[in-house]
Amino acid sequence: MKVNAKNFQFSGEKIDVDWDAKLCIHIGECGRSEGDLFQAGRKPWCDPNLSTNEHVAEVVERCPTGALSYKFKDGKTREKAPAKNRVTVSYNGPYFVTGDLAIDKIGDDMPGVAFRAALCRCGASANKPFCDNSHEKIEFKDYAAVGQSGTQINDMGGELKITSLENGPLLLNGNLTINSGSGRKAWQGDKIALCRCGASKNKPFCDGAHVEAGFKSD
Repeated sequence: MKVNAKNFQFSGEKIDVDWDAKLCIHIGECGRSEGDLFQAGRKPWCDPNLSTNEHVAEVVERCPTGALSYKFKDGKTREKAPAKNRVTVSYNGPYFVTGDLAIDKIGDDMPGVAFRAALCRCGASANKPFCDNSHEKIEFKDYAAVGQSGTQINDMGGELKITSLENGPLLLNGNLTINSGSGRKAWQGDKIALCRCGASKNKPFCDGAHVEAGFKSD
C-alpha cells in the first residue's frame, strides 16, 4: 500500500485501487460488498488480488463520492462516464452526482470525481464543494422533495459542468436529470442553480437566500 497525505493506493497484480480519504463520507458501499476485496479491520483493508478485475471495477464504481477509483495495469481499460447525467438529492444529506462531470478547480489527483461526487448542500462542509458529513453535525433537515419538473430534453449525456459560484449556489450546465430523495425522476433540463447554503425555501433550487444568510463559500 502506498500513502500520500490522505491518498492511499492499494496495488494489485493487474489493477490498483486508489482511496482519497478526504472525499470519503463512509457510505459503506465498499465495506458491505460481497467477497474479500474490502474487509474492515484487515491490513490492508483493500486487497485487489482477492477479487477479479471486473468485480473490483464494479464495486469501486458503487462509491458515490468518487473517493474510490481504479487503474488497470495495462493503462488502457478505465472507468467510463455513465450515459446519463444524474443528480440525486439525498434525505438530509448531500447531492449525489453521476455522469461526465467537469467540476471546477478539481485537478487530476482526484480521478474519481470525474464520474461520481457527493456535493455539499447544507452549507457547513469544510471541504466545499464536497460533502464531509457536516450535515449530521448541524442537524441539517431536508427530506429531498423536488417540486419543479424543468424542461423535457432528449439527450441525457455529454459533459456536465459544475461551477461553485463564490458565496453562491452550484451552477450546473449540461444535460441532466434530478431525482428526489424517494428516487422519483423529478426534473430535467440543461441549466440549473442548486442551493448549497442550506437556506433556500425552494430546495434543492437556489432562491437567493445565500445573500441574506451571509453564506461564505470558503
